[in-house]
Amino acid sequence: MLPTTGHPQNNDVRKGSGTDVTQNILEMRGITKTFPGVKALSDVTLQVQRGEVHAICGENGAGKSTLMKVLSGVYPHGTYDGEIVFENETVEFSDIRDSESKGIVIIHQELALSQYLSIAENIFLGNEVKGPFGLIDWNKTNFEAAKLLARVGLSEKPTTKVMDIGVGKQQLVEIAKALSKEVKLLILDEPTAALNDADSDHLLDLILHLKQQGITSIIISHKLNEIRKIADNVTVIRDGKTIETITRTEVSEDRIIKGMVGRDLEHRYPDHTSHIGEEVLRVENWTAHHPQDNQRVIVDNVSITANAGEIVGIAGLMGAGRTEFAMSLFGRAYGSRISGTVYKRGKEIKVRSVAEAIQNGLAYATEDRKTYGLNLIEDVKRNISVASLDKLVTMGLVNDNEEYRIANEYKKSMNIKTPSVMNKTGQLSGGNQQKVVLSKWIQSDPDVLILDEPTRGIDVGAKYEIYTIINRLADEGKAIIVISSELPELLGICDRIYTLSEGRITGELPTEDATPEALLKLMTLEKQR
Repeated sequence: MLPTTGHPQNNDVRKGSGTDVTQNILEMRGITKTFPGVKALSDVTLQVQRGEVHAICGENGAGKSTLMKVLSGVYPHGTYDGEIVFENETVEFSDIRDSESKGIVIIHQELALSQYLSIAENIFLGNEVKGPFGLIDWNKTNFEAAKLLARVGLSEKPTTKVMDIGVGKQQLVEIAKALSKEVKLLILDEPTAALNDADSDHLLDLILHLKQQGITSIIISHKLNEIRKIADNVTVIRDGKTIETITRTEVSEDRIIKGMVGRDLEHRYPDHTSHIGEEVLRVENWTAHHPQDNQRVIVDNVSITANAGEIVGIAGLMGAGRTEFAMSLFGRAYGSRISGTVYKRGKEIKVRSVAEAIQNGLAYATEDRKTYGLNLIEDVKRNISVASLDKLVTMGLVNDNEEYRIANEYKKSMNIKTPSVMNKTGQLSGGNQQKVVLSKWIQSDPDVLILDEPTRGIDVGAKYEIYTIINRLADEGKAIIVISSELPELLGICDRIYTLSEGRITGELPTEDATPEALLKLMTLEKQR
């Protein structure tokens, strides 16, 4: 629990904090940043008031993270045009240490913690607490770390290894690390992207708690409901330019979306008329045990079907076994003691390896595209072709010209925003990376495409494009299975939805009969003991 501060725990928690937010702590004026072939920022302006929570919104690739990297010294002075004024002083940072010395600390979306070090070691890494003779004073290190952990609401021992705590708590360790540097301006880049609802709520409460202590925060987020909850002002960036800054009283999801994509999205989900055909996939009595503990059942006797042209959803709370089911089905990529039967168009097929699953017309787009879905240091071309290289082999060699041609076709048809398919995939925004993942599996020409959290961490404009692609694939006769933590998403794009709880199927509803309440009730059914 966070220390009590006397503020009410609701959306108006910002009121009555006593913080003076009339003075700008930060001004960024005319910021322009160019990369080879791309102008990432063009004359961007940003004003942040002292003691506020300021949100920055924009589509993937709009320039949000680039702007914050300019501010924090990741991109040093001289590599961009424009001026940064912090606490009424023009600043020119040459690196992150420079910005941190002024009290500006950035927490990136990919956490920068060493899994093998303790919490205390991570907090003071590079900023060690030293005693006599310049040696680290471990007693004082752990003592100071414990105080910082208490400030962020963690009860773990400072000596606990980071690998032994969850992602939500790791985010809090990052904030504790920032507090150790006497932070004045805290920058959080998509801080809740990988968190469950409970961890997200705790983090947002902490940001508001820090606000009452006088700490200013800038938060980059695609989650508009979170922005409405905590932001005092919202600056919208589109195509590397400042569109507008919206005050708290004017903030609405529709207003933010219009600024982000340049148009109203009256319908968050594209209109689609389903043309459902014959059964393509049938899975019967699928069971998988934990990979390390083969006595523990993770997927429990699951049976589902999916038809040609049908989009089938799988809903479930965190830990329900959704991803484990998909991965175990896709070539036994997860689990032990796997049993069950898989039929494609009425004929039993074997999926004992990933290669065998692909050969039998299955494809699986993972929820973790950066770790398992893509090779980020490889170019777009190779990422698109990697699951179907056998189709490009001529006389034992990959036909580079054909590989390049196909990649360019997907670049055009999927609207992948990159100067060239020869660019490294890691340089693309999240939404465009997701399009590369989809391109890879479409190129393998599957009959069944399993999409695990296909729009996680991407903005509303890119989501709409992904939904359109999913509809197009269904119209081509593919059977689509979508796993998502967002019930509105499943209700918006699926024809039928299964619910999963504790590894078991607990219900099946056609979308026209489904409601969030009905789904949630099925998702929380407990196994009979």
